[in-house]
Amino acid sequence: MKENSIITGFHAHVYYDTETREMAAHIREGLGAKFEVKLGRWHDQPIGPHPKSMYQVAFASNQFTQVVPWLMLNREDLDILVHPETGDDVTDHTAHALWLGNKLDLNINFLQRIKPNAS
Repeated sequence: MKENSIITGFHAHVYYDTETREMAAHIREGLGAKFEVKLGRWHDQPIGPHPKSMYQVAFASNQFTQVVPWLMLNREDLDILVHPETGDDVTDHTAHALWLGNKLDLNINFLQRIKPNAS
């Protein structure tokens, strides 16, 4: 069994499109005002494994019980991926992922290509 101590933090990816960007901005403002989070850049096009526009929100493990329930109640029908940071991007974005809203099809091949070789 894996221990929770391997989780060094969490990321939430808030997905949006042209029509929902203002809703995404409202969520972002709320997160920044209420929690100790690091708000990532806006990506108005798909990037990396993410199939649509998004921004990332990084937060510490001790913030999970505050940030995730707030997102559950305030996501404004946007799709959000929440995942731990364990050092294994592929597993973190798949087996360990939590989805609020619809589960989007990530480009896991992108993560597999950049995954460091185990030695």
